Amino acid sequence: MIPHSCLFRLAGVRRSGALMDLFALRLLFILVFTVACWFFRPFGLQPWTAAGVGAAASGLIILFELRVRALSLRRLFGAVAGSLLGIIGAFLFSLVLRNSLPDGRTRSLLQVGVLLLMTYIGLVVGASKGDLLNLAALGGLFSAERGGKRNTKVIDTSAIIDGRIADIAETGFLEGTLIIPEFVLRELQMVADSSDSSKRQRGRRGLDVLQRMRGNPQITVQIAEEDYPHIKEVDLKLIELARQLEAKIVTNDFNLNKVAQVRGVAVLNINDLANSLRPVVLPGEKMRVVIMKEGKEYDQGVGYLDDGTMVVVDHARRLIGRSVEICVTSVLQTASGKMIFGRLDDGSRPEAMRATAEASSG
Repeated sequence: MIPHSCLFRLAGVRRSGALMDLFALRLLFILVFTVACWFFRPFGLQPWTAAGVGAAASGLIILFELRVRALSLRRLFGAVAGSLLGIIGAFLFSLVLRNSLPDGRTRSLLQVGVLLLMTYIGLVVGASKGDLLNLAALGGLFSAERGGKRNTKVIDTSAIIDGRIADIAETGFLEGTLIIPEFVLRELQMVADSSDSSKRQRGRRGLDVLQRMRGNPQITVQIAEEDYPHIKEVDLKLIELARQLEAKIVTNDFNLNKVAQVRGVAVLNINDLANSLRPVVLPGEKMRVVIMKEGKEYDQGVGYLDDGTMVVVDHARRLIGRSVEICVTSVLQTASGKMIFGRLDDGSRPEAMRATAEASSG
């Protein structure tokens, strides 16, 4: 078994290794670009001035690369298509300028300005409208990419602590890649390190569940490095990440469920799944239940089904600790779940009478 602390260290080492590789590549790019500008001295600049301009230009290129990495494939495709249309429009407009204005700096400046303006407008508008594109209609790579995103699920802290998600994933009903964001790992670690014993126990159970899922080769679990420093609440970060990945959120948090639905993000609620899997019981059916305690009303006994459904049985107060067969009389749906009401079956009535007689003689 891998200790809980090592689980976060492994994730942190993997993330830090990837970040170091990217940092080294970017640093190498800046150095090469700076040396090239120092050697070729563009625009007749002095060597050190050219090197400074090259370093600044390479920094702007890396900043642009960081922004492009955050774009979804739809937005990126829309931005490229929009910029190409803008360039075509600028070329047609430059033809008009060529025939309308005499050759000189003014015409050249207008042509460059129109090119930049049209390209910028096409880039911005295309990126903003990229979510409306149906890339699956192009087939091939785009349909595969979209299908992969549909099978991606972002896991909430509450679902990990709950623990049932591991059983659901192992049975194969939860397909695709399960994404665990880094900010969820941090929140889970804070719960596990809490001074409150109950919270600390819940956090450690969540760590056990996560370790169990990562150790199962049938379950694909990935750690997402994306973070949103401008967003403070973890729930809103989850919604933003799910929207960016076009994924669904797996949770049992009622408030997160409602907020995500309002913002147009699909949610898989574990509690809803558990309620839908409870067996349908109709009046008149027979079942066997163990009477666990007294009921609120006179001479009632209370038992529970395997899924936690409460069963209230009339005239079963004297049968606590015994398994009896009952006949269902009614089913009540409440906010917390179902309640089943029943009466003792004819075969269990003699046992109840004997228990009542023994209690009276005692």
